[in-house]
Amino acid sequence: MNLKVFLVDDEENSRVGLKNMLVDYCKDVTVIGEAGTVKKAVESIKILKPDLVFLDIVMPKENGFELFNYFDNPTFEVIFSTAYNDYAVKAFQLSAIDYLLKPIDLVLLRNAIEKVKEKKSLDSQPERISILKKNINSNLEKISLPTSEGYLFVEIKNIVRCEAQGNYTQFYFKDGSKVLVSKTLKGYESILSDLHFFRINRSLLVNLKCIKMVGRQRNPTVTLDDGIELVLSSFRKDEFFKKMGKGI
Repeated sequence: MNLKVFLVDDEENSRVGLKNMLVDYCKDVTVIGEAGTVKKAVESIKILKPDLVFLDIVMPKENGFELFNYFDNPTFEVIFSTAYNDYAVKAFQLSAIDYLLKPIDLVLLRNAIEKVKEKKSLDSQPERISILKKNINSNLEKISLPTSEGYLFVEIKNIVRCEAQGNYTQFYFKDGSKVLVSKTLKGYESILSDLHFFRINRSLLVNLKCIKMVGRQRNPTVTLDDGIELVLSSFRKDEFFKKMGKGI
């Protein structure tokens, strides 16, 4: 599969550097155009119809997010290139939007392109972009969960626990519902661990704000607001109480 690629970045050196990496090291990729502003990018994208757009965020007049105001149903995938801080990176992860940090790493660039080749999820892209914008500008409130039927958008505070199911993760919510997500628990641990979630044993990641009681047994149990009682691994006990002691 040959990907037609368009580059949007107000810094010419960044565009040149990325273009050279794509041309020299990425198979089945053709750079069909580039632009330094959202306005020029919109005009060219509508004519050239790329498969993939590499999009910078911080640009003059209109930022990268504004590009999607001109496309009700985008026919292209997007990979953001950004120099944002760790907080914003967390927002990208929660929103299930692909991103590359500047300066761009070649291995990560190749991996991102392969992901685009393997899977296209354009139907939910506008919603995921919307979640990304809200998360960057607020307090990381929502997460996009890839399911067999599409992306589910949920408030993080409504997640009670996440349970490993092989290469999948079962999410349990405050209203009693649950959903199976096509990503490992380890992946969600890295995303949610800074947002009041803690992995109490090999298979369970819990929302610390949903803990109702912790037992005083030698091998303590953790009771959540929904009444379920879970085992706290002895290997995780010290770190758990240390984190709980700091407050949530």
